[in-house]
Formats: sequence, C-alpha cells, structure tokens
Amino acid sequence: MSLSENVQTENVKSEARRRAILDVARAIFLAEGYAATSMSEIAARLGGSKGTLYNYFRSKEELFAAFMIETCQGPANAVFDRLPPVGDDARAALVELGAGLLEFILREESMAVHRLVVAESGRFPELGRVFYETGPRLGESRLGEFMRQAMGAGLLRQGDPVEAGRWFKALILSDIYSRRLWGVISDPAPAEIRSHAIQAVDIFLAAFGDASKDRD
Repeated sequence: MSLSENVQTENVKSEARRRAILDVARAIFLAEGYAATSMSEIAARLGGSKGTLYNYFRSKEELFAAFMIETCQGPANAVFDRLPPVGDDARAALVELGAGLLEFILREESMAVHRLVVAESGRFPELGRVFYETGPRLGESRLGEFMRQAMGAGLLRQGDPVEAGRWFKALILSDIYSRRLWGVISDPAPAEIRSHAIQAVDIFLAAFGDASKDRD
C-alpha cells in the first residue's frame, strides 16, 4: 500500500472514530443532560480511553460545541441553501423560508437540544454561549442577508436587515414554538406549519413590506 493510500485509510478511520464519538455524545447529552455527562462515560461507552477521546475533543465543552454544530448548522443552512435568489415575490419567498425554519426548529431533535440548553444554561452559562454561537447567531446572519437582498430589490421597506430578520423569526415562532417546547402539542403537520408561516409572513409584511408594492 502506498503512502497516500495509507494516509487516506487513516483519515477514513479517524473520521469514523470522530463520528462514533459524536453519536455516543449526542445520546448521552440528550438523555442525561450536560452536567451528568462526563468524558469518562463517553469513553467507556466507546470502549476506549479518555486519552483517545481527548485526541479528538479537548474538553466536554468542545465536544458539546461539535454536537451543536452538527445538530443545528447543517439542517439550518439547508433551509437557506434551497431558497432561490430573492425575486419579485417577497411573500412567496418568505413563506417558504418561514415554513422551512419552523419545520427545522420544531423537529424533535431540535426541541430536545433547546430543552437541554434551557434546563442547564443557568448553571453552565457556557452552554448558552455555545448554542448561540453555533446555531442562532449564524441563522441570524443568514436571515439578515436575505432581508438585505429583499430591501435592496425594493421588496421590503428600507431599514436594519438584521433587526427585520429578528422580528420575522419572532413572528414565525410565535406561540407554536412555546407550546411545542413545553410538550403541549406534538410535531405539527406540514399543512399546519405552512398555514402558521403564511399568517406570520402577512403580519411581517404589514409592518416591513414596501407599501408601494402590490402583495396580493
């Protein structure tokens, strides 16, 4: 076997090991919480040593951050990546964006992560910071960019695009997110999600839409 083949094989093994660590860490974090999870337990579940685990992740916080990135960033980016460029119909684009965001945030794994962060960030403030930096903050940036493009195209009233994005997200999450977080309702059907997104978008456009544009 050549040197390059050896390197490739080792890279594949390393990535498989990292994948196994993240899978075990996810299961323990969600089942037991951040405080009760230890690097020793994760290593024991993997059947290896803590030394090997620390070769991949230097601390429990770093491992939690990797878990957050995988859980939040990839799916959230997919929502934005599948959107077409801002066109002439701001309402249609916002409904698709809102429904996609709501579907992602309300899924069971996302809700489990939110409950974990809410439950433990009082004792471990770093959890809230890690969650915000790896998830909501990046989503806020992507949403702000979308609003900036819409404002540039004259589809929304001129203003702070990041602030507009925050209001849009708040309207999209209004009521339904809290009830899902508390376990009052189960995962909404796609039709219910879309209906909620349509109502939220219409309220948003009443406040932020360009009054000179016909949105009917």
